[in-house]
Amino acid sequence: MPTTSELSSRAHATVSEARRLFDSGATRPLAARVRRLRALRAMLTDNEHDFEAALWSDLHKGSGEAQLTEIGVTLAEIDHTLRHLRRWARPRRGPVPASLRPARARLVPEPLGVVLVLAPWNYPVQLLLDPLAGVLAAGNTAVLKPSELTPATSALIARLVPRYFPDGSVSVVEGGVPETTELLAQRFDHIVFTGSGAVGRIVMRAAAEHLTPVTLELGGKSPVWFDDDAQLHRAARRIAWAKYTNAGQTCIAPDYVMTTPDRIPALVEALKVAIADLWGSDPATGPDYGRIVNERQFDRLVGLLDGTDVVVGGDHDRAERYIAPTVVVAPSGDEPPAVGPEAAHPVLREEIFGPVLPIVPVASAEQAIGVINGWDKPLALYVFTSSARTRRLFEQNTSSGAVVHDAGLVHAAATGLPFGGVGASGMGAYHGAYSWRTFSHLKPVLRKPLAPDTLRLAQPPFTDRGLRLVKRLMRYG
Repeated sequence: MPTTSELSSRAHATVSEARRLFDSGATRPLAARVRRLRALRAMLTDNEHDFEAALWSDLHKGSGEAQLTEIGVTLAEIDHTLRHLRRWARPRRGPVPASLRPARARLVPEPLGVVLVLAPWNYPVQLLLDPLAGVLAAGNTAVLKPSELTPATSALIARLVPRYFPDGSVSVVEGGVPETTELLAQRFDHIVFTGSGAVGRIVMRAAAEHLTPVTLELGGKSPVWFDDDAQLHRAARRIAWAKYTNAGQTCIAPDYVMTTPDRIPALVEALKVAIADLWGSDPATGPDYGRIVNERQFDRLVGLLDGTDVVVGGDHDRAERYIAPTVVVAPSGDEPPAVGPEAAHPVLREEIFGPVLPIVPVASAEQAIGVINGWDKPLALYVFTSSARTRRLFEQNTSSGAVVHDAGLVHAAATGLPFGGVGASGMGAYHGAYSWRTFSHLKPVLRKPLAPDTLRLAQPPFTDRGLRLVKRLMRYG
């Protein structure tokens, strides 16, 4: 085991080398950015089968899910960035108020410097390499920290990065909490973290020591509202797919469903049918259903089932880290219902992050909005309704990272939209142009010609006429 001093020296050396390369200017030219984005793309396409095998080893992700949620979505992000980068990076004209004319202003994008990307274990490829595309597009260097809980994927990325980025513009630090702690003690120009709120607070405290800006993607309990009786089976299939993809280990997975009591029996039956259609009558034997990342998470999730009314699934096998797609009807006891620390049962107190879906009976959409607003702002909100009024009700009376109607998860694949949280579910956003903007500084450049010297009006000695003119220009210019 390396000592703390050795870990600190390694972290310092890694960041110093990344900063040396950045300071040399080698990453700034547009051609260099394009070249590195293409290298990132090649790293994924040349080694697709290796990435699929690593994801299967770590999370039991089948090739279809690996392509859809990890490799494919990252390639789409890279391709979108390559198509639009030249336009994003072009300096643009800035406004100049009448009080400063004649003058010309530009907004000149420049890279921030060295960016740290701290990735979680649940999507160890996408959530490490997707933000990296924006980091490279903006002209920065990057230090990547994969999750130690997905060792096969971490080792693969650590092996491939030096081959595709031999100049050191991207480097990888493997390890656990000690390595991450020493990395966070270094000075970066931006930090991207995806994970829990508890660790997010640690990251933010460390970043504050260097006044480093952060992008935090933290998750939370993303709710679902359902009242679309006419589209019951289609809605149930989409809810099930969004919930049980990656065995529910998704920060934007539906965390609980709210609907009126009379709708619960039909919704439960529709979810049961949808689960069987998607993963078979026994998901444990199929190639497309994932596993829980480790025994600690498995034990936590099984514990959440205690005292609940399990109406679908519930089967589990600790040796296989398997928990079946499970639906529970949340225990009554809170009136009105509560979600968060004050809830009656643990399944409603914390983010589930696994294949357990509670259904919470509420009297109306208005009461559901009260439940949502009673705790932290969620990362996503999903609304399944045929009523335009109800859609507007949720849009206008709740706050969340995103609202998606009639689907789940899909906004994370919309490269033209920002992805991020609000309040306790995160801060900052990335994807597409928003990634480039997050990892760039728009530097104002202003030129005020020496002649004619209109600044004389704003300089002493002041005359009554000059003051009147200056006030008029300042107030109405």
